[in-house]
Amino acid sequence: MSEQQPPASNPPAPATSGTAKGAIEVHELTRVQVLIARRAAESRATVPAFEAGVEVDMEACLELRAGRKAEGGSPVPTITDLVVKACAIALREHPRLNGAYRDARFELHERVNVGVMVAATDALYTPVLPDTDSLPLDEISSRLRAAVERVRSGAITAAELSGGTFTVSNLGMHGVSRFGAVITPPQAAILAVGAVTPRAVVRDGEVVARHVMDVTLACDHRIVYGVDAAGFLARIRGLLEAPAGALAQ
Repeated sequence: MSEQQPPASNPPAPATSGTAKGAIEVHELTRVQVLIARRAAESRATVPAFEAGVEVDMEACLELRAGRKAEGGSPVPTITDLVVKACAIALREHPRLNGAYRDARFELHERVNVGVMVAATDALYTPVLPDTDSLPLDEISSRLRAAVERVRSGAITAAELSGGTFTVSNLGMHGVSRFGAVITPPQAAILAVGAVTPRAVVRDGEVVARHVMDVTLACDHRIVYGVDAAGFLARIRGLLEAPAGALAQ
């Protein structure tokens, strides 16, 4: 979620009770889990969301990563890093995706602050990269690595979890090919990223093997319309399929 508390150091121990179903462990939710549950329920109950997705050819991104690895020195960008950079560029060009709907009006944010969902032991946290659109790819890589380490060590701060204007959720590293994510109110959208997998695709009239990734955009239909989502996804796909330009900077 975009507005969270840092991880609790000592989550409450589970309690047990006996019923006709046998022994049941009762786990009290942490403050963060309560907040996530409340926000998720609020999102599903109040946000008229729709989803749109595209398939992205990731061959060029894999080549970019291989080149960076061969060069050594700077951190090799992950798929998440590349997606975050692409989203930051596209959000600047599609301001409604970087906005919010409140009280029958659009709020378009000046700053592009992309959050990335990170799983910890007890909950999900969303570290935010302020002014993501102004960060070079190497800086995004370094900051995300550091944020993930702080989440998993319990050292992440509330300030690092606030101010997000858009969210990326990637389950590709867990083998999930496609999924829909829940919008974090009051944000207008969230991008769900699937695994990069080899598939048979048609290129120039021939069937060839390519590494492909599915991305699914969930949008608040009160501020983002179908054509907005389509344009945003097309821009992300274009950046990821030709990353040697703006994306690699």
